[in-house]
Amino acid sequence: MSMESAESQFDLAVIGAGPGGYVAAIRAAQLGLKTAIIERDHLGGICLNWGCIPTKALLRTAELYHQIGRAAEFGLTCDNLRFDFARVVERSRKVAGRLSSGVAYLMKKNKITVIDGEATLKGDGKIAIAGKDGETHTIDAKHIVIATGARARELPGLEADGRLVWTYKDAMVPSAFPKSLLVIGSGAIGIEFASFYRTLGAEVTVVELLDRILPAEDAEISALARKAFARQGMTIHTGTNVDGLVRHEDSVTARLTKPGLTGELTVDRVILAIGITGNVEGLGLEQQGIKIEKGRIVVDQWGATGSPGLYAIGDVVSPPWLAHKASHEGVLCVEKIASVEGVHPLDKSAIPACTYSAPQVASVGMTEEAARAEGRSVKVGRFPYSANGKAIVLGETEGLIKTIFDAESGELLGAHMIGAEVTELIQGFAVAKGLETTEAELIASIFPHPTLSEMMYESVLDAYGRALHI
Repeated sequence: MSMESAESQFDLAVIGAGPGGYVAAIRAAQLGLKTAIIERDHLGGICLNWGCIPTKALLRTAELYHQIGRAAEFGLTCDNLRFDFARVVERSRKVAGRLSSGVAYLMKKNKITVIDGEATLKGDGKIAIAGKDGETHTIDAKHIVIATGARARELPGLEADGRLVWTYKDAMVPSAFPKSLLVIGSGAIGIEFASFYRTLGAEVTVVELLDRILPAEDAEISALARKAFARQGMTIHTGTNVDGLVRHEDSVTARLTKPGLTGELTVDRVILAIGITGNVEGLGLEQQGIKIEKGRIVVDQWGATGSPGLYAIGDVVSPPWLAHKASHEGVLCVEKIASVEGVHPLDKSAIPACTYSAPQVASVGMTEEAARAEGRSVKVGRFPYSANGKAIVLGETEGLIKTIFDAESGELLGAHMIGAEVTELIQGFAVAKGLETTEAELIASIFPHPTLSEMMYESVLDAYGRALHI
């Protein structure tokens, strides 16, 4: 909406239209609040436009490319397989554009006022919005939710330039396919890009400062992931630091160091995947008494900042930096504002995490290491993909389902998976955990056959010495 046509009085205004912001706006409208949402770029935010959705479109292409390359295993013939990288990128952008348009439809459907521009807090519920045309408009809102998200983190000497050294944005829209690539950081973002480019044929090296890749995941799953990626030809250096980058005309040399060893690696391009930092600048936060620590807004369990009428959700607040966590926070924050009965604070232990690499990785709840560190007595179950009929049918026999239970109460503490479609399977355990399910309810459940989900059942059985198919 243009500055001239924008209304000025609202019950609630949301700054930022990513998956946290636009969902918060929809829930507010559903609850009868007159709502506005302010966005300086594209509806859908980073997730829909430059993150979750377009990266998965790229990874889907890589998955199909890999599967078609295995055609002979399934009695099929496919000669001269190749890819058109420009069209791969084009499809990814079209997918993002389609979903961004979908958010615009949802805003219209829910009668939410959309205002294009950059917002600055002016106090007493006032927000100054600088439009792209240079005009400034002010609106008033009783409640303001800050959902400005985050951007790629950079370090001195490792700054992105968009040509040789990429952020995740640059890695999604390169002008040409790189023959060799260095990925700095092995969290979900780094591993997904490493998997995409390696599957399509690039020589990929991953460098991680910590002692293992996917360091937030269960150590056993992390080790299996490393073996799988190594078999695919990916080079992985853990416990290694990148001290600096030397940029040449069309390549980059990285200086790698680890205790007792120093070396250099020259590649076509570098991807920075060393975390994110909140978009807190230029909003006038400090002037409103909002506390900021390490690039993140400090809030309570309901998203309240401590400054009356001001709230914050999503990546600008705290980890885990996940779209579904931001959306859930948005709903809880708005429902608390609207005094909806029965609202409960977010339980971070019930948030599933997914990495859409090949193989996929997914988890919810505590790792085995964390459970034991708390002094809990645990029962651990495991079931391999190689023993599951549906996995064998699919030709996807690499993987593991791992479950962790409290030995005394039977409480499901955590579930950790690696293998085909685990990003879909994990929600079964997320629901179970939210319902405070014990092993008894899971064992009493009937899982359809033949499905990958049967491995979830067998993993639970294994934790209690009752596995049927191993």
